[in-house]
Amino acid sequence: MGLERKVDVPVYDLSLIRGIWEVRVKKYRHRQKKEQERVEKSALARIDQQWQYRIYCKTLKTTELNLLHHYLERSTATDIQPYTEADQQQDQKAQQDQKEPDQSKLIFQLDGERWTHFPRELQWMTYLKEWHIRDTKIRQLPDYLALFTQLTVLEIPKNTITELPPEIGKLTGLRELNVSYNRLSKVPPELGNCENLERLELAGNHNLSELPFELRSLQKVVHLDIAENRFVSIPICALRMSSLQLLDLSNNSLTDLPQDMDRLEQLETLFIHKNNLTYLPQCLANISTLKMVVVSGDELTCLPSKLCRSPEIKFIRLYDNPTSAEKKKKEEKKKKEMSKRRRWKEQREEEVKKDGREKEFIEAYISTLKDRESVPDSTTMVSISCLL
Repeated sequence: MGLERKVDVPVYDLSLIRGIWEVRVKKYRHRQKKEQERVEKSALARIDQQWQYRIYCKTLKTTELNLLHHYLERSTATDIQPYTEADQQQDQKAQQDQKEPDQSKLIFQLDGERWTHFPRELQWMTYLKEWHIRDTKIRQLPDYLALFTQLTVLEIPKNTITELPPEIGKLTGLRELNVSYNRLSKVPPELGNCENLERLELAGNHNLSELPFELRSLQKVVHLDIAENRFVSIPICALRMSSLQLLDLSNNSLTDLPQDMDRLEQLETLFIHKNNLTYLPQCLANISTLKMVVVSGDELTCLPSKLCRSPEIKFIRLYDNPTSAEKKKKEEKKKKEMSKRRRWKEQREEEVKKDGREKEFIEAYISTLKDRESVPDSTTMVSISCLL
């Protein structure tokens, strides 16, 4: 037999090793977090964005810079010039404007059918607070929309926008959103993150038939306009908007109203004309703040007596006259023929213009009734085509 050798086998405590590595990982993550906070506080991204913009301005001609000034307005500068020594003073003014937002109103305006895309220079104008874009051929919002964190008003009616990007949920300071008369078929649930939203307008999209339940978190909305769409019932999220004061559901496909409409305890104005309603629920009489109700009286057979008899409520029934009904049938036939001939694009443009004018006419007419001490119980709906 050979000589026996003793071998020392080290024994490790695995729990001790795991604890050491957990401490190291924790320290590493803590250093990463501190580095990220340092980068954010140093505003390196903003500085890089400013330099990229200045480099881009260097490549432009004087005429191109002047053209850029036509649709980008900044209150701290009367004209957009190539970067010079004087720009240092303008940068200081811009910092003051950011500290005092009430003294500077930064607005971006764009209109005209010649526009099919957003200008490239817009991505560097993240200080803007309002967008007003209408009557263009733009189909989608830019990818850099999430950078405009100071945006409070996004008004983009009468364009050809087909969808709202999920990034719109990052605009937490947004107070007004108008996407009326576009081509939306759905609304992203991320819009529910814009909890400061007070006014939401989605009228005239025609393919819109529902709203995501996540929009129930919009508790500051006082004005909701979803007229001229394809809603067959009131969205549940709308009934959860406790601050709602005006609800426009006109020109949809509603056949009845929910029995819990009185959840809207602050509702003052309700537009439900041009639907297929045959009765109104008793719960409407329980809304103490209700001041005006506008319905179509052609098929309405049953309604709460309090709505008609209460002096505090202006109850208006609109009736279509025969001439307007006949014209509607003719217009529907024309639309079918146009769709067969694949002229949907032209049809859509005419439809948007007609519906927009008709809605403006009805709103103006109803606003005159609001100012009167007494209003008629029923009135004949005037054909808008005759007036135009």
